[in-house]
Amino acid sequence: MEKRVGEKIRQIREMKGFTQEYLAQQLGISQRAYSKMEREEIKIDWNKITDIAKVFEMEPVDLVSFDDNLIFHNCTQSGKFQNFNNYIPEKLIEQYEARIKQLEEEVVFLREVVKSK
Repeated sequence: MEKRVGEKIRQIREMKGFTQEYLAQQLGISQRAYSKMEREEIKIDWNKITDIAKVFEMEPVDLVSFDDNLIFHNCTQSGKFQNFNNYIPEKLIEQYEARIKQLEEEVVFLREVVKSK
C-alpha cells in the first residue's frame, strides 16, 4: 500500500529527530495545524511541501517519493538489492574534512618532535 504524503512527512520528521512543534515553528504555523497536515486532515499543497522539504534539507520530489524500504531494507524478499543514496549534509562533510586536516597537521608536528629527540 502506497503511503500518503502526511505519513511520509511524519516518518522523515521522526527520523531527523524533529518535533511537531519545531516543524510548525519553522513553517510559521501552529503545532495543531502541522499535526493536521501529517494526518492529512487539511490539504498539503506543493508550496507547503516545498517549505517542509527545505526544513528537512531535501528536495520536494524526494519528500513525496520517500520510501522507508529504501532506507531500512537493502534487499527485497526476492534477493535483489536495491540502490539507495545516503544524504550527508555539506556542512558535516566540511567539518570532517577540517578535523582530518587538523589531525594530519598534528601528526606532522609530533613526528618532528620525535625526530628532534
